[in-house]
Amino acid sequence: QVQLVESGGGLVQAGGSLRLSCAASGRTFSSSGMGWFRQAPGKEREFLSSISWSGGSTYYADSVKGRFTISRDNAKNTVYLQMNSLKPEDAAVYYCAADTSGDQPTSQRGYDYWGQGTQVTVSS
Repeated sequence: QVQLVESGGGLVQAGGSLRLSCAASGRTFSSSGMGWFRQAPGKEREFLSSISWSGGSTYYADSVKGRFTISRDNAKNTVYLQMNSLKPEDAAVYYCAADTSGDQPTSQRGYDYWGQGTQVTVSS
């Protein structure tokens, strides 16, 4: 099993930055693909980014490409999402997820485990 705990959310002004962290427990983290998603009120959960188990491959949604950066530190069992140039429309609950098969899918259906989410609020 993998347990995921997100942190780093909060209130930021438009144009500002936040770095989200997702701490994982369990021995399979280093072999798991990881993803970040978000869900705003009244909207479906949206894929943002994913990273391979080695960190050598990353994907980004068009909506965040060039502004967000995903990374991971397997020694610390942690995956990060650096978010720059934040916009009011980035406000949502942000979730990390793990795919223990080692893939890095862009669909939430591909992930086995999910964190509880962290709130990001962006003021205009």
